[in-house]
Amino acid sequence: MAKINKLRETWKTRTGIILAVAGSAVGLGNFLRFPVQAAQNGGGAFMIPYFISFLLLGIPLMWIEWTAGRFGGGFGHGTAPGIFQSMWQKNRFIKYFGVIGIFGPVLIFMYYTYVESWLLGYAFFSITGRYAQATTQPAMQSFLQGYQGLQTNEYFHGIGWAYLFFIITFSLNVFVIYYGIRRGIEKLCNWAMPILLICGIILAVRVLSLGIPNLLRPDWNLVNGLGFLWNPNFAALKSAKVWLAAAGQIFFTLSVGIGVILTYASYLTKKDDVALSGLTAAATNEFAEVILGASIVIPAAFVFFGPREIVNIAQSGAFNLGFVTMPLIFQRIPLGAIFAFLWFTLLFLAGVTSSVSLAQPVISFLEDEFDITRKKSATIFGVVTFILCQPAIFFLGKGVLNELDFWGGTFCLVLFATVETIVFAWIFGIDRAWKEIHHGADIVIPKFYKFIIKYITPLFLLFILGFWIVKEGLPMIAMKNVTSEQYPYVLFIRGLMLIIFIVLAMSVAYAWKKRKILIRKEK
Repeated sequence: MAKINKLRETWKTRTGIILAVAGSAVGLGNFLRFPVQAAQNGGGAFMIPYFISFLLLGIPLMWIEWTAGRFGGGFGHGTAPGIFQSMWQKNRFIKYFGVIGIFGPVLIFMYYTYVESWLLGYAFFSITGRYAQATTQPAMQSFLQGYQGLQTNEYFHGIGWAYLFFIITFSLNVFVIYYGIRRGIEKLCNWAMPILLICGIILAVRVLSLGIPNLLRPDWNLVNGLGFLWNPNFAALKSAKVWLAAAGQIFFTLSVGIGVILTYASYLTKKDDVALSGLTAAATNEFAEVILGASIVIPAAFVFFGPREIVNIAQSGAFNLGFVTMPLIFQRIPLGAIFAFLWFTLLFLAGVTSSVSLAQPVISFLEDEFDITRKKSATIFGVVTFILCQPAIFFLGKGVLNELDFWGGTFCLVLFATVETIVFAWIFGIDRAWKEIHHGADIVIPKFYKFIIKYITPLFLLFILGFWIVKEGLPMIAMKNVTSEQYPYVLFIRGLMLIIFIVLAMSVAYAWKKRKILIRKEK
């Protein structure tokens, strides 16, 4: 059990924490999900609610999580249960809402690491030319499904290759978290984030220098490709779906509502700035998403496949976009294998800086509440999550990945953000919160954000939560889209998720019981 006032690890530099938080935020969604969402929801019109959501939802939640995390860290807590309890000490039940901030990252880690490993595999395949014979969309689709083990074909027989790269990727994640905040996560992000951004800039410049590959179709050009993404269709603004999609993208892209930033910020000292640092981390993520993410995928696909096919490509989803369309594009340009390698390296680095952040809440919980050493915590986490990752690998295509993504990457995310905003602005108190944000701050936040954090952000979140539950949540919970073949697998994964949540809740109850005993002894 953690000793009261136990000395906790801290970040070595401000740059380190900013890059770590940005690394958690910059993930596959920046380069795959964002262009798809923008293309499907009105192009340039999507960017209007997107930036409004960024200002009213993203930035406030960033400041809330940075501030709440630093505050809870001062009481020796690095995860949401303890942080919530430190902000609302009179309520003994609020810590159980914080369980969501550990539960969600675990669920995401269970499938995200496997998807992340595909990128490492494809980086290797791009250099070795393993998919060079797949020169059409059906062929490349077949290559992907063979790699995933969804079919046996001339490219793969079983998931041997996929499992090998999963082992390597999983081991890398555990290796990083084993060495802690300074020597592990901070060191990784200090070199991974600059390399990621350099790869992104090189790819963006290459795409923006594309000529007209099809002389018979000169309208398939870069300007029209950028226009497809940026020219606004203002009629789309009347659709609630577009606004919800934009708000959802902000959640995904900034990693808010997961509990990761709370944990990262808990390793700050009381004098460390959270106002400018939080804003800088958010701005870094937006650069990666809006400038780089929007300049690579959709414009390149438009130039080579044209306006009709680009719609089908956008609607086919992020996986097909990243693993089918982009490799085909790189096959058609000089030195394509090198650019393909840069593309998958970029995505892999974005993935690994995000996945190590997903591991940190569990590690912090074991360290802070049970006084387990970092190395033992990392070992426990590695063993348990390795087992938990197996359903996403062997039951891929059976609805398991969608279930994990729904509960961990959508439902928990929106619910947790709503709870933490209400606790911060209304229970902790906006005046006290405003003072806490500015303690050690290098900037003065405009005062109208005090009103936004107290009223606009929670109302925005409650609207999103309510509308989303009615439109998407209830059908998903009722398994309306689950086939008879998927039914037993979905029931299995729901049962497993319930067990995980109960174990975490019981662990919180046990930790606080032991804490009370320790406090009595110290008195």
